[in-house]
Amino acid sequence: MAKKHPAKPKDLPAPKDGLTREETRSVSERRKLRAAVVYEIIRFEGEGELARSIPALWWSALAAGLSIGFSVLAQALLKAYLPDMPGAALIESIGYSVGFLIVILSRQQLFTENTLTAVLPVIARRQLDWLLVMLRLWGIVLLGNLAGCFLFAGFLAYSGALSPDMAEAVRAIGTKLMANTPFEMFVKGIVSGWLIAALVWMLPSAEGTEIFVITLITYLMALGGFTHVVAGSAEAFYLWLEGHESLSRIVFGFFLPTLAGNVFGGTLLFAVLSYAQVREEIDEP
Repeated sequence: MAKKHPAKPKDLPAPKDGLTREETRSVSERRKLRAAVVYEIIRFEGEGELARSIPALWWSALAAGLSIGFSVLAQALLKAYLPDMPGAALIESIGYSVGFLIVILSRQQLFTENTLTAVLPVIARRQLDWLLVMLRLWGIVLLGNLAGCFLFAGFLAYSGALSPDMAEAVRAIGTKLMANTPFEMFVKGIVSGWLIAALVWMLPSAEGTEIFVITLITYLMALGGFTHVVAGSAEAFYLWLEGHESLSRIVFGFFLPTLAGNVFGGTLLFAVLSYAQVREEIDEP
């Protein structure tokens, strides 16, 4: 009787160019993900987010709003304890990454992430029902994020947890934000929207280096003073609760222009261009 050989694993590539099977496997594992693969990963995640219930989205978004407040707090801590010297902002800005690390690694709902993840399924489906579901998700997540930021700002303003130096540092960070004109808020918001969308796009390929990638992108946002509608809301709410800014100026001078910029940068630019570069590949029969 002829001896039967074990079946060859289907997912194991055949050796090529004199390489052993193990070496060929290593080449396959180290190969970069194609753009179409990254697109499908993010689209799949987006469809999962669109299918989540309203309570699940709300509580996750509220948690993200609270967590993102630690970007302001960590930055203020560094600012309060660092000496007033040239280049201090290079160190202070690293604190801005803390809240984003908590939010993204904890898988909490952040509005600016959803300007990419929730949009790709809508672009692919091209149906009104999917657009309405996306707008529902955007509304719930944005409201939840803002509620969390407000609660965090209220804690900073009224709990007495901040020392005078730390409270002054939070005010200084917020005052610097509100010094932008509405047009500057919008333009800088475009950059932040693009960077956060790029971060989402990079994460599937960043296995094992997620902390470095998140820190790098968000550090760049802080260093450049690029406006983020959620993180900036914690700073703006604090100024309002302390009586240093009016609500109308926060809404019309910061919130609406920054929101428009973040959506434009993350959706109309990054998401649409990302879809365009993989359209021919994913539409192949």
